[in-house]
Amino acid sequence: MTGASAAVDGDTPAETWQRISTPASTIGPWLPEGDLGVRLADGLARVEATLLEAVDSDHDFVSQAAGHLVAAGGKRFRPLLALLAAELGDPHAPGVTEAAVVCELTHLATLYHDDVMDEAAVRRGAPSANSRWSNSIAILTGDFLFARASDLLADLGPEAVRIQARTFERLVTGQILETVGPRPGADPVAHHLQVLADKTGSLVATSARFGASFAGVGEELVAALTAFAEEVGVAFQLSDDLLDIVSRDGASGKSPGTDLREGIVTLPALFALAGEDPAEQRLRELVARPLPDDGEHAEALGLLRSSASLDRATGVLREYADRARARLAAVPEGPVREALAALCEYVVTRTS
Repeated sequence: MTGASAAVDGDTPAETWQRISTPASTIGPWLPEGDLGVRLADGLARVEATLLEAVDSDHDFVSQAAGHLVAAGGKRFRPLLALLAAELGDPHAPGVTEAAVVCELTHLATLYHDDVMDEAAVRRGAPSANSRWSNSIAILTGDFLFARASDLLADLGPEAVRIQARTFERLVTGQILETVGPRPGADPVAHHLQVLADKTGSLVATSARFGASFAGVGEELVAALTAFAEEVGVAFQLSDDLLDIVSRDGASGKSPGTDLREGIVTLPALFALAGEDPAEQRLRELVARPLPDDGEHAEALGLLRSSASLDRATGVLREYADRARARLAAVPEGPVREALAALCEYVVTRTS
């Protein structure tokens, strides 16, 4: 079901999207109302249908593995941003839907690989591919999705292929930098924020760039939307990391404090480790290592939730959201600009 006919009288855009899409997106309350919201819901339904086609294979097991994370749902944040950027031009122009799907396929592929590197057992509330099958199957499935993304890209032209290749280079560079850590003497916080820009911000930026470019938006506005999306992409990842700490009921999609338990050092922990406040001495001792012990884990989580380091990290999140919002000065006034501004607020206040 696509097109305006997919809407039902009385539906909000979010209800339309949940009704016509399988699985439903968890994109949050910032989805705009009115005609724009309905168009985005219809566009996301087209993306979902194309995405399902892209993960299908002649081999049943390959289809099952490749469709595993698609079936688990997700925010579809990157294709949604591509569709929203396309609204500043011709959202039905050739290539808009396919480019949005390329970005989501790339994102999904990186999740398969990330779960292997992190030895994750759960992804989006379901067993991760590596825990359900094996690390080898998860890695190969990620590669399969990259191949399908490349196949779609081939029809979008050499410039799109080049942009995607450079985006993928940044994704991989960010993963390498995260793995090896900062150079001796380098600022760990600056290193961490660069990793987030490369691993997360780059693909979010390309999503907006693709959507706007294929919709025929002018170069200056495309550049502004690309810069906006990178800032908001980093903000979104920062908010994910903060939710892992402050969420008390698993609303973030994983058990609270998962990063702490696994020894993954996010921005609040980095601020704690770099600080000298005697009140955070015990916190520094705890966040410097993985915390498999339930008692120590609960202690660290409680200390971090009430710490100045958490406040500092929240301030950095706000800075990124504010910088993204400032980029919108180049966007014409209207529903699209309002929706993008609402996104900036959502990444700061979201609870899931």
